[in-house]
Amino acid sequence: MVTSPPEIFAPKRRNAIRRRMERLQADSQAPRYIADDMADDVIDRLSFLRHDPKSALLIGDWTGAVGRTLTQTGTAVDRRDPALGASTIDEEAPLTHSIGYDFIASLGTLDTVNDLPGALVHLRRALADGGLMIACFMGAGSLGALRAIMLEADADRPSPRIHPQVDVRAGGQLLQRCGFADPVIDSHHIDVRFSSLDRMIGDLRAQGLGNCLARPGAPLGKAALARARAAFAARADADGKVTERFEILTLSGWAKPLRPPKF
Repeated sequence: MVTSPPEIFAPKRRNAIRRRMERLQADSQAPRYIADDMADDVIDRLSFLRHDPKSALLIGDWTGAVGRTLTQTGTAVDRRDPALGASTIDEEAPLTHSIGYDFIASLGTLDTVNDLPGALVHLRRALADGGLMIACFMGAGSLGALRAIMLEADADRPSPRIHPQVDVRAGGQLLQRCGFADPVIDSHHIDVRFSSLDRMIGDLRAQGLGNCLARPGAPLGKAALARARAAFAARADADGKVTERFEILTLSGWAKPLRPPKF
């Protein structure tokens, strides 16, 4: 019997968060260090691996950095996003391409799909033989300071504020289960210092990192918001700033051609 994956995320909330991000990113001073880091990482890996794809599918490359790099080398680029523009994509549905893509990159989107194994299977099947997939998203260990602050703000009635996160070990198991060859899983972190809770939340919203849980809990009231700001202040260093960590998990794997059986 086929069972549906649990509904952890609300697709409508997820799409609304990305559309809000698009509006906020219209400001040239908007923070985009997460997207820039993911794009740089993908570009560096492609250069190191010396993989020169003729066709590529890019999901979530909203700064356009990866697309520009590939286009300059003659790659035919198909740009998609879960919510932005006309070229939307449902990562939990099969992807169609006549001969398969030589390269697929997913930047900052797979951590908020309800069926992550299913999404990875669809990406694997959309690759041509010898094709490469690289997926970057927020992993376990991210937003530890904010998590602690929200727990204090909610007091004796904690609400879900930050969604479950995938760690390196689980990522490796996922790639193997989904049929990728030579899987590589690693992570690195970005530490950012914030001068206020409002600035921290503003950065998250501007980069599409809001709460898109299907059951997100009640909004913070005035008293809870005051407790959150007090908890932030209590964690501040001598300069009045709190350091938050963003853990970037990267999964990569190949679609190796099937070898004929030996007789």
